[in-house]
Amino acid sequence: MSRTSGAEHASSPFRQPKAVWAVAFACVISFMGIGLVAPILPSLSGQLNASHAEVELLFTSYLVVTAIAMLVTGWVSSRIGAKKTLITGLALIVVFAALAGASSGIWGIVGFRAGWGLGNALFIATSLAVIVGSASGGFAGAIVLYETALGVGIATGPLLGGLLGTVSWRGPFFGVSVLMLIALVATVVLLEPTPVPTRKATLSEPLTALRHRALATTSGVGLLYNWGFFTLLGYAPFLMGGLDPISLGAVFFGWGLLVAVFAVFGAPWLKDRFGTARTLYGALVGIAVLLAAIGLFDTVPAVVIVAVVLSGIVVGVNNTLVTTAVMSISPVPRPTASATYGFVRFIGGGLAPFAAGLMAAAVGASVPFLIAAVVVLVGVVLLATIRRDLDAADAEAEQPGPSHERADAEAAVREVPGLPTEAVIAEDALQHDRR
Repeated sequence: MSRTSGAEHASSPFRQPKAVWAVAFACVISFMGIGLVAPILPSLSGQLNASHAEVELLFTSYLVVTAIAMLVTGWVSSRIGAKKTLITGLALIVVFAALAGASSGIWGIVGFRAGWGLGNALFIATSLAVIVGSASGGFAGAIVLYETALGVGIATGPLLGGLLGTVSWRGPFFGVSVLMLIALVATVVLLEPTPVPTRKATLSEPLTALRHRALATTSGVGLLYNWGFFTLLGYAPFLMGGLDPISLGAVFFGWGLLVAVFAVFGAPWLKDRFGTARTLYGALVGIAVLLAAIGLFDTVPAVVIVAVVLSGIVVGVNNTLVTTAVMSISPVPRPTASATYGFVRFIGGGLAPFAAGLMAAAVGASVPFLIAAVVVLVGVVLLATIRRDLDAADAEAEQPGPSHERADAEAAVREVPGLPTEAVIAEDALQHDRR
């Protein structure tokens, strides 16, 4: 997966200390959680006598708590250090994933998924910083390793969920708990203590950053896009003709592969060729078209399946380039911008599946997808209001000499909170420096 060469990459990015591998393994399991529950949603609904809207709360509780936690992860880590924050997050995931698997009803699972979301926010916010700080072979080698963990986790999460879901709906939850416990023990034993940052973050920074128009606008675009994305991810499994968990897992495995490939390789290539703004226009329109196709043909499982798999292309591009836009034009430090953007976009992602379940029950399954398509198109209009800012950021990145983007991204991933796609941004900027 490495795209780099030169003195900084004289050693393989996969020759790392054991501590780095422990955290990378935990990253894979954490990223699995993005699509892990999708294959078992129909099974949960049937076996627990829960409505579709109630089942969708598994996404809502997880993502809304993750969103709110993004506001405090920087405050926590700046006071106890990255390792303790990482371990706290891992421990919370272990406990709450196991409790979700042991639950007897849907409301217990929903509540424990909220705790899981808190742990995931603490872990994600610090994992990249820990890998960068502990890896051998330089910054870029650590980024390659992190990208690999990201891709493997996103692609295999739905497949693991489908495999374990064939045994029982409890299987994916217990599976994550056991795997994260292994990662937790390895991290405690192998990872050296990390220093506490000298600068203490404040709780108000991510919210006050929304006063800046460019950051507020791109965060709003992220919210609207995530409304469409999580409508698709959360409700589409109910429209696939009653597929069993393993078949659903295979569908979302194909989706996850496309997400990983286009996030890591496709997005930087398209950005270089067409620019950030035009690429994002195309990707947002693309996901709106796919959502509309599902809405218009919601009773044709083949159309739904193909649309979901193809959505991995535009999801991968959007996940990278919307983050790139946030980081490129934001007037605040990157860690603060990350927290602000993560908070706003996960709110949209958390509310969308629950709303889809309610609308589908009230007026039919096609309506939430058609509404989501319109919502994403509103995101295109909103994005157009900052077209000049995006073009200016692209023009600056093309100037000869070392790009500020690489330096800023490197600084960001050494602090918290950070977003996974900042790894891609930093690696893309590194390639620009070498041209």
